[in-house]
Amino acid sequence: MKSDTVTLDEVDRGLVHALQIDGRAAFRAIGEALGVSENTVARRYRRLRTAGLLRVVGTLNGARLGYSAWTIRLRCTPDAAGSMATALAKRNDISFVHLLSGGTEISFSTQTRSSDESDALLLHQLPRTARVTSVSAHLLLTHYALPNNWAGPAWLTPEQAALLTPPPAADRDAEVDADASMDLREGDRALLEALGRDGRAGYAELATVTGWSDATVRRRIATLRRAGVLIFLVDIPSAALGFRAEARLWMSVQPSQLTTVATAMAGHPEASLVAMTTGPTNLLAAVNCRDAQDLSRYLTERIASLDAIRTIETAPVIRTLKRAGTLLLPPAPSRRTKRDT
Repeated sequence: MKSDTVTLDEVDRGLVHALQIDGRAAFRAIGEALGVSENTVARRYRRLRTAGLLRVVGTLNGARLGYSAWTIRLRCTPDAAGSMATALAKRNDISFVHLLSGGTEISFSTQTRSSDESDALLLHQLPRTARVTSVSAHLLLTHYALPNNWAGPAWLTPEQAALLTPPPAADRDAEVDADASMDLREGDRALLEALGRDGRAGYAELATVTGWSDATVRRRIATLRRAGVLIFLVDIPSAALGFRAEARLWMSVQPSQLTTVATAMAGHPEASLVAMTTGPTNLLAAVNCRDAQDLSRYLTERIASLDAIRTIETAPVIRTLKRAGTLLLPPAPSRRTKRDT
């Protein structure tokens, strides 16, 4: 099932928004918020999940552990881009792999735990062949907007959303309880890898892969979420939500106005990522627009009104090989079926 041929109805859109609010929300709670049965929600989720259109993934928020977040731009010859992007997407330490700019540039994200690990990745592990024409690494310094808060999936009313909103994660500077350890334990890797494949995996399945009891798994997930170390993202193509023109914007902004511009862009419903970076440009944004004309209006009206932006480079997303979680494999061919009710 292709995202550009799928039309999500009100229940589907409500389900997507509900999962963005809480990726592990019970189907019963989602059904109560939507005014439909638990079975209807479960069927809708299974249909979209089986089609390869929707899933929930658990991701590590390395910032809570002192990790460094990077966005890498890798330019290569057109004949090498596809295979190289696929190889990068297969790595567990890499996410958000996109082919950009006519298929000659790859953009991807990673997190490193130390300067030695950063050096190993940037200096030794990235492809070094004649078909790679340039590599640039951008350390993400401050995030102003993140995909888990993107307005694109929004559909529920504030009252419906409130029914599903979990308690907030601990503030960065707030003291968390002793159980909410900021250090990963033995077994956490297996837990995070399993949640990276399926953020809604059952506690019994997670207990099997970790060797813990169901109760221990339940407590550990709650602890990691409360500490802000574990977050759940909805993995769905933007096109399925009606946004068929994606782009990465690399901007050079007057330093004294950088925070003002970044904050303004974070308020744009088109922006799913806004971050201050190192490198020749100092602000990165990921934007999602309805079509090419909508993207043009966004650039010439919304962005153009921010006078402190000195230069801007627009790189359209040609293909997405991986968002959060594991490799996005093409869904198996399936027959069209009558929509569940």
